Amino acid sequence: MWTFFISALLASLLAAVIIGRLRSKRKMRGLELKLQDLQKEEDRVFDFLHGIGAAFSEGVGSSELHRLIVESSLRILDAQSGALYLTNKSDTALTPAFITHGCPPFVEIPTHILRQAKASPAAIESFLQLQPVRKEATGLFPECWRTEATRLIQSGSDELLPAHSAILGPLVYRHRMIGVMALVNPISAPPFEEKDLKVFRAIAEQSAFALYNEAVYLEAGEKKLLDRDLEIARDIQRILLPDSDPVFPGYELNAMSLAARHVSGDYFDYIPLGGDRLGVAIADVSGKGVPASLIMAMCRGVLRREATATATASDVLQRVNFQLYPDIKEDMFISMAYLILEGGAGRVTLARAGHDAPLLYRAASDTVEKLNPKGMALGIDSGEVFNRVCADLSFVMEAGDCILLYTDGATEAMNHEGLEYGIERLTEALRTSAPHGAAGVVRHISEDVRSLTGADFKHDDFTLIAISKK
Repeated sequence: MWTFFISALLASLLAAVIIGRLRSKRKMRGLELKLQDLQKEEDRVFDFLHGIGAAFSEGVGSSELHRLIVESSLRILDAQSGALYLTNKSDTALTPAFITHGCPPFVEIPTHILRQAKASPAAIESFLQLQPVRKEATGLFPECWRTEATRLIQSGSDELLPAHSAILGPLVYRHRMIGVMALVNPISAPPFEEKDLKVFRAIAEQSAFALYNEAVYLEAGEKKLLDRDLEIARDIQRILLPDSDPVFPGYELNAMSLAARHVSGDYFDYIPLGGDRLGVAIADVSGKGVPASLIMAMCRGVLRREATATATASDVLQRVNFQLYPDIKEDMFISMAYLILEGGAGRVTLARAGHDAPLLYRAASDTVEKLNPKGMALGIDSGEVFNRVCADLSFVMEAGDCILLYTDGATEAMNHEGLEYGIERLTEALRTSAPHGAAGVVRHISEDVRSLTGADFKHDDFTLIAISKK
């Protein structure tokens, strides 16, 4: 009996060992299958990353990158159609970037498009390829944009996709919404499963990274082109401004002009008028940058043409205003001071079109006075009022006297504490430096402004012209 009992016990133990081994083998087999699945997922994502990396290294265009992202995602997840929409620059709409043929709509189709589709099946596809999607609109894509949630849609679970299964989700990088992508299978194909979501999220993450870098690259390229265009514009503007100060009998002239940006709205010029007469102009276009520089270039051409055709400074400004008024926008204007120097008698005739009053240093009394002939800015009035108020101011300069023409970039120069350079300091700087001649005046005032503003020296366009009588 004991022999039978021992034999039965050994048989039970053997069976338990065999069953345990079988269970271990099944468990190991299950783990091996899971590991294989994980390896397949890693391989598919790696293939996607490799394709995107190769695309960047080959320098593909935006449309090709969008196509590559969608088609690579289809291949990896064994889907049959897909769509990629990207946010616009103002983050107000999703714009179609790439939609495969036969992809079902993820937005509502207007009734009139559905009617057109009965006669022309391509109407819906054309509508989807061209129509941006507003964030507040109805549909799966706007909803995904608002919720930023990846979603698995089984066949028949959404009225927009009655015969399809789909995965759609946001493309987000650094908390910035880049776009939305969807992959679709018809009801005849195997539906997507929960495990596919993990692969989709990995693809979406890498796609967002690629699209973000593409945007940064394009912005950098656009900025580089813009900077190049602005450099060209600055070179052209330099050609339009005098490259040296003229030699004019009985006077010393010196000028400087600095732009707050690449190009300036300030303008100055020397215009030979024949005989012993020289025209000197300084102007300031409202605003800064490219728009102001274009108006400045237009003003220069008109002024040079009209200056040689008239006898007095006020006549010149009236003619210039008549020519410019029809072409200047309502929110723009030009302030200008224009004077005519006569070499022999030392007579000066000044007219002012709303520009800062020039300063005149009198050597005999060591004083500075403002030159304030009446006038209004160019481009504001067609001429009825402008011509009535624009007037000449004539005076004679004596040896040692100095005229300072300037733009408001000098008087309104400001430091970090909000302290302006101001007309009083400019007046004192002129009085102090006038005995050193025109070049000394310009050098002293520019250094004095810099001492106040420091690094903010060029917060505005800045132009000075000094005219000393010998």
